[in-house]
Formats: sequence, structure tokens, C-alpha cells
Amino acid sequence: MWGLSLVLIVGYAAEFLGRTGFPHVTSLTGGELDIVTSPSQPGFGPLDLLYASLASCLVLSARIAASRFGVLDRLTEVTVKVTGEKAHDEPSRVARFDIAFVIKGDFDDTVRHAIMEAAEEEICTVSNTLRGSPDFVSTVSA
Repeated sequence: MWGLSLVLIVGYAAEFLGRTGFPHVTSLTGGELDIVTSPSQPGFGPLDLLYASLASCLVLSARIAASRFGVLDRLTEVTVKVTGEKAHDEPSRVARFDIAFVIKGDFDDTVRHAIMEAAEEEICTVSNTLRGSPDFVSTVSA
């Protein structure tokens, strides 16, 4: 049983925003989500989505890692909590991600650490992207 309570947006995402209102995201797979504009509003803001993307990728990657190590049948639950600390200087960005894994199953801490490391450092596309320096190719039109 997987304990994952995150929204996962897969594929291409388009976002639009008028002069007022909330940003609205639509995924290639048909998912839709309104984005909140204040930390006090219930819902997902841009940083929430960043943390949720990382957490959900790590949960899925931990399951893949457990399968690679031959212990998937003994894995009972993976929970990942991601928070972060914003940088105090410019430009505005997350300076540090704090990631807490809970990996439950019939195996020892050595296996837990191996699953965590493989998920975070090898398998998860989101963590690999955040650790790298991806190119940004932007266009603008009217």
C-alpha cells in the first residue's frame, strides 16, 4: 500500500494568467489545477508544486529501486516529505531542499539507505534535474 498524498502532473504543462485571478495549469494528460497566489490560501502554490514534484518522483523512484534490489515484495510503504529553505539573497530561489524518507518493509537500514540513495541520485528525473544545470530555452509571443 503506497502512502502518497500528492498531486502528480505528468507531461507538458501550460499555464495561463490574466490581469487578475489565479494561474491555471493544464497537463498534456488532461489534468487541471488552479494555483494559489498567497501562502495563506489553501491549495498548491508554485513552491508547493516544486516540492510535490520532487516528493512524488522520489516515492516512485524508491519503488523502482526496491524492485532493482529485489526487495519490492518486502516493501510496504514509502513516504517522502520535502521542504526547503529559500535563499536570503537574489535571485529568488530555493537554496536547500530538506528531504525526509520513511521506507517501511522487511529489510535492514542498509537496504533502506541503498533504496534512498538510488532513488535520489540515480533514478528520479526531478532530483537529477534540480542537481544539474538544465538549459532554459524560452520564447515569447503576443
